[in-house]
Amino acid sequence: MHVRTHHDATGDTIIVRYADDFVVGFQHKRDAERFLQAAKERFGRFDLELHPDKTRLVEFGRFALNDRRKRGQGRPETFDFLGFTHYCTETRGGYFMLGRKPVAKRMSRTLKRLKESLRRRMHDDVTDTAQWLGQVLDGWLNYYAVPTSHRHLRRFRERLKRTWLHSLCRRSQKDRSSWDRTAALAEVHWPKLTNRHSWPDQRFGVSAVVGATQGRRRMPSSRRWRPTILT
Repeated sequence: MHVRTHHDATGDTIIVRYADDFVVGFQHKRDAERFLQAAKERFGRFDLELHPDKTRLVEFGRFALNDRRKRGQGRPETFDFLGFTHYCTETRGGYFMLGRKPVAKRMSRTLKRLKESLRRRMHDDVTDTAQWLGQVLDGWLNYYAVPTSHRHLRRFRERLKRTWLHSLCRRSQKDRSSWDRTAALAEVHWPKLTNRHSWPDQRFGVSAVVGATQGRRRMPSSRRWRPTILT
């Protein structure tokens, strides 16, 4: 199943999809609005619908910053996709740049789960725990260490360190754990914060339809929606 857009789109288009979540970018807002309406109608024929909480039209991309400034509006909206919050930013030279950072709620959930795990490991050898936390952080960096996310990952790292220190201090009133000691162990056993992914090759257009499907009944795999944009 695909929604035809090549007859109506008057500018550049791009689609990024993973499973039933997708982002479709258009250079012109009117093209995005037409696509959104066509997608709703097309999904309805297959007893599917766009997720009402995750589907929205946002002004985004290399023209959004300047256009909104001219209209006296604030910064462009952000959107979450595949665990990242995507936002508009600029290089030092004033050119548009796509910013990505871990979704804040996902970071908080991860830290909460790690806090619970550290309670169970409270009396383990601190070096073993430092190595285990290093493996956890390494997994996070493998996914989230992209350009523009460094300061957010640094904040996550510091919060993790404080969570660990708090757990160590709960072991006993006589526990000699300190911030310096915890920092030293982290320096030895935790990976460095470096980018592990290159810059994205594509940039989104001015307006993007951000959405996710919500099925009222399970469709056979051969009939699930496979979006295609023809230009």
